[in-house]
Amino acid sequence: MTLTTPSLQRMREELQISEEFLGRYNRPGPRYTSYPTAPVWNDAFGPDDLESVHAEAQRAQTSISLYMHLPFCESLCLFCACNVIIQKDKRVAIPYLDVLKREIEQVARGVSRDRPVVQFHWGGGTPTYLTPQQLEDLFGFAREHFNFSPDAEIGIEIDPRVTTREHLETLRRLGFNRLSMGIQDFHPEVQAAINRIQPFELTRDLLLAARDLQFDSVNVDLIYGLPYQSPERFSHTVDQILELQPDRIALFSYAHVPWLKKQQGAFATHLPEGMQKFEIFRSGLMKFIEAGYLYIGMDHFAKPGDELAVSQQQRTLHRNFQGYTTKAGADLYGMGVTAISAFQNAYAQNHRDLPSWQKAVQDRGIATMRGYRLSDEDRLRRAVINRLLCHTVIVKDEISREFGVDFDQYFAAELGQLDGPREDGLVMLDDKEVRATWLGRIFIRNLAMIFDPYLEKQHLNAIPLFSKTL
Repeated sequence: MTLTTPSLQRMREELQISEEFLGRYNRPGPRYTSYPTAPVWNDAFGPDDLESVHAEAQRAQTSISLYMHLPFCESLCLFCACNVIIQKDKRVAIPYLDVLKREIEQVARGVSRDRPVVQFHWGGGTPTYLTPQQLEDLFGFAREHFNFSPDAEIGIEIDPRVTTREHLETLRRLGFNRLSMGIQDFHPEVQAAINRIQPFELTRDLLLAARDLQFDSVNVDLIYGLPYQSPERFSHTVDQILELQPDRIALFSYAHVPWLKKQQGAFATHLPEGMQKFEIFRSGLMKFIEAGYLYIGMDHFAKPGDELAVSQQQRTLHRNFQGYTTKAGADLYGMGVTAISAFQNAYAQNHRDLPSWQKAVQDRGIATMRGYRLSDEDRLRRAVINRLLCHTVIVKDEISREFGVDFDQYFAAELGQLDGPREDGLVMLDDKEVRATWLGRIFIRNLAMIFDPYLEKQHLNAIPLFSKTL
């Protein structure tokens, strides 16, 4: 699908929303890196179930995506809601890597060499917490146990504050071709509030080094809604990002979940909310669009020739636990503490705490804490939600043919619930498709939520399960 881009003036007009409009749609909701979402999973799904799923994937001969979780950081960023371990003494990584290798060995036993690894991602935490020698050793161990495709996408998350030129040289020599660089915000007061001091010059120099080493793609992560941010301050950060010209940009909404991450309570009174937070997002959105980036949807931007943009135009874009990806159809094998695996018909998550994960791997080789097997209806609704999030359109006949249903009859209630968003200019409905508008891409999580029947029960929880959609 070729995306049509309305004029900049029309974009600005559509973004002139009211506070009442924002209040109607800015409510807790999933990011849909999976469907059903993680709160639906259960601990009745254990290691035996995961090994059965591994066997099914082996029989299906699907391609492979690997994810490795390296949880360590030297210091805690107060905005962070990730599963991290803060430890300045880097010797803590040595036993972790030994256990991780044991898990790699066990998982690899169920994977034949004729199944190619098309994607390998290292996340954290801060993977470059490890020394260059440790990175090389771990990567070499993985290559010994899996068959990597010659054109595999091999990416890693890096923190410019702890990543050296030697780290980058090692990664490039090993075959890493994509870097994801955390930035968040360049304003000194914001950085001080979130405990992440990261000067522009430090970040710029590392990105220039990555370009010099010819990494295929460098993307940066920003967050809007942080303490002490304002549209003016954030606009300056965006101008600095545009100087760097990254290939992709992720502009995440700050997820304020102090009931899960107590450290976030420290700056609750200094957070921009409501219309002020939306203005921060809008200032970034328009600057990136005006600079020539394509708005993929939700929180992602890419240069027109980037693989992500091309994949969306060709309607082959996919979504998994790393966000948007071009590797649709690959089964995701997650390794490390709290890592998630995603297969055609199941999800599984490792133990979240380090001792439980270590013991499980040492005893069994895998460390499944919980998981979920999808029903036929789950697979149908997953397809609907993914196509909306990835392609911004649901072609009714495609769903009907693929799943043997009459789309309009099966989703009659959901189509009725879309009348409100249609009147608000978020979605266009006709006999053939459900299509998000330009404004609807910003609130696309809200559109997807209409097709999620699990949310009704989840909303009865006293403690929210999700952050707000904006």
